[in-house]
Amino acid sequence: MSTVESKTAVGAGVNRVDGPRKVAGAAPYPMDFDVPGQAYGALVQSTVPAGRIVRLDTTAAEAAPGVLTVLTHLNAPTFERPMTALGISPPPPLQGDRILHYGQHIAFVVAQTQEQATAAARLVSAEYETTEPLLDLMDPRAPQAENPWGTDHSRGDAAAALASAEVKVRATYRTPDNTNNPLGLAATLAAWDGDRLTVHDTTQWPSMVRTHLATVFKVPESSVRVLVPYVGGGFGMGLRVWPHVVLTVAAARRLKRPVKLVLTRPQMFTSVGHRPHGVQQIALAATRGGDLVGIDHRSLSSLAMEDEDYEPFAAGTVFAYACPNVFTQDRQVRLNIPSPCSMRAPAQAQGNFALESALDELAYELGMDPVELRLRNHADVHPVLGLPWSSNALRRCYEVGAERFGWSARNPEPRSTRDGNWLVGYGMAAVSYPWYAVGCRAQATVNGDGSALVRSAATDIGTGTYTVMTQLSAECLGLGPERVRFDLGDSDMPAAPPAGGSGLTIALGNAIHDACKRLVERFVDLAAEDSDSPLHGASAETVEVTDGRVHLAGRPDRGEAYTDILSRHGLTELTADGSSTPTSPEALGMALSGAFGAKFVEVRVDADLGLLRVARVVSVIDGGRILNEKTGRSQIVGGTVGGIGMALFEDTVTDTPSGRIANGTFGDYLVPVNADVPELDVVFVGEPDRASAIGTKGIGEVGLVGVAAAVANAVYHATGKRIRSLPITLDALL
Repeated sequence: MSTVESKTAVGAGVNRVDGPRKVAGAAPYPMDFDVPGQAYGALVQSTVPAGRIVRLDTTAAEAAPGVLTVLTHLNAPTFERPMTALGISPPPPLQGDRILHYGQHIAFVVAQTQEQATAAARLVSAEYETTEPLLDLMDPRAPQAENPWGTDHSRGDAAAALASAEVKVRATYRTPDNTNNPLGLAATLAAWDGDRLTVHDTTQWPSMVRTHLATVFKVPESSVRVLVPYVGGGFGMGLRVWPHVVLTVAAARRLKRPVKLVLTRPQMFTSVGHRPHGVQQIALAATRGGDLVGIDHRSLSSLAMEDEDYEPFAAGTVFAYACPNVFTQDRQVRLNIPSPCSMRAPAQAQGNFALESALDELAYELGMDPVELRLRNHADVHPVLGLPWSSNALRRCYEVGAERFGWSARNPEPRSTRDGNWLVGYGMAAVSYPWYAVGCRAQATVNGDGSALVRSAATDIGTGTYTVMTQLSAECLGLGPERVRFDLGDSDMPAAPPAGGSGLTIALGNAIHDACKRLVERFVDLAAEDSDSPLHGASAETVEVTDGRVHLAGRPDRGEAYTDILSRHGLTELTADGSSTPTSPEALGMALSGAFGAKFVEVRVDADLGLLRVARVVSVIDGGRILNEKTGRSQIVGGTVGGIGMALFEDTVTDTPSGRIANGTFGDYLVPVNADVPELDVVFVGEPDRASAIGTKGIGEVGLVGVAAAVANAVYHATGKRIRSLPITLDALL
């Protein structure tokens, strides 16, 4: 089957198909669902960071109006701790009296109304035997975790290169805890019908939640259904089954009635993960001409006491530049903190800040333009595999970005450019985001009226999955997008991977491409065996599909409509299943390429007050084939706003020695608002990626990566002050 002839389905910046429902307030998010007879849950959380519970009194809570049950470690069932594709799940709730962090769930109150549950939860009293918490990343007593992922890397002899290099830069960079904080609060609604379980949950991965809950509650996967038609944001928070989900399901089973739980905003800071803080040490070695000869990049980051969430900050450095001698090492220490987890651009956000800041420092040490330094060390082939990239337009990103930004007008001397009392600075950073995709399944159906339904158990976390997969399905089936419905968010649909890691579009898109291709082949097979069909004797390799018709390639007059083929064979619909399976670089003969990008930033700093404003950002992105320029641009804009937050505002503060999150509200945890977001210019460059049937690369994370480094580099250019810790605040600039 040749490429589909629909010229406008893919690539055009069409509006979101789910947009009308969202702006009308009709899109149901997990916290919006209710079922008859449901009860309501409220969490009770630890008020100490370490120790054990010596007495837990639930008497008053159990006697409170409307209370149906109170779960504690004294009466909770034993829960398994399943493995997922992203590692082991968080520690199950209420499995003992040990306290590992402030805000740990110690009881779950269920009542007839939300108000009754919340009031009764305040009546639960606990007494603790406390121990001194470990809260400092650099505390020598903090136990170091194992590295189960094998991401440490060594090639050549970085130590020798650093010892003998003409030019060296050594620096330490620090990034704080950040909290995901989507607007939609995490919510779970669980309902049992015998051994059948239906769950509405704030997840980015319905298929995994289904498997997890089936394992924990010892029922077949076919008995569990997870529904999430709309997520409302996640940023990585929804990639795990958190303890509150298990508690809600357990309470519903015990009471034999549905139970609903919606976390409070402060509970979001302790219950659904956060970006871990870390310290990174980087040493760069170069020739006087600017050739990198050695890189040593080591990170230390935080981990919860009994959880696993590995974020190798330094791993991206392995393939970022052409350098013969590279050593990277990532280590974690266990602290009495809530479990960290993925947050948009996990590991790369932090690692890129350190690496690209260090490259800027090296450029100044060499007296070389930062863009020229990066061009000089561009990795023309994969630095480890030695294979050509499946696609790589990073050089083009530099060139287009520098031109659009006006980089050539930059006076390289720090503190050299003023606009009145504002010090003006230009900074830039490169981005090399890794490729990621896992197996996926999809199903495509053409109905008797000529419309199509395509399905997969994916989620749309605001990225535009509903829209771009509708477009792709329309293109593959030769239909107008208005004739196609794409459904997701239901674990009963064909299994899909998470909406995370910038991998869903690749995996899901390839599965849809395969399903639609197989469906067209089924239509061709029916017509080819029919002597009355204009396609009698045709094969899939000799046809095209256009405007709901299958016809010979180049011969739109020799074919017939889907509806005619179905009608003549007495069928009301025809369905085909499809799948995608990642291929290894060795099998392809090329290195699998993620997205690339270059970020250019202008900042302004008040010379007297230290006020810092980001004035404009230019992002040039190689995302392969862009399926929808409008939603694609929206992804980069959203990521850029997150990057500004990381650079200037976001810092989850843990009080010591209490272990309490000190700023766990939107009143205290700062995020960018409209006034903080400047002119954002987004440009896409590059060609379709050769490793993917649909030619695209994930761009969900690449919009955020590099922004913090570019801002910090621009701040140095404006002020002459090198800031190596985030966020960049007034006190650092005064």
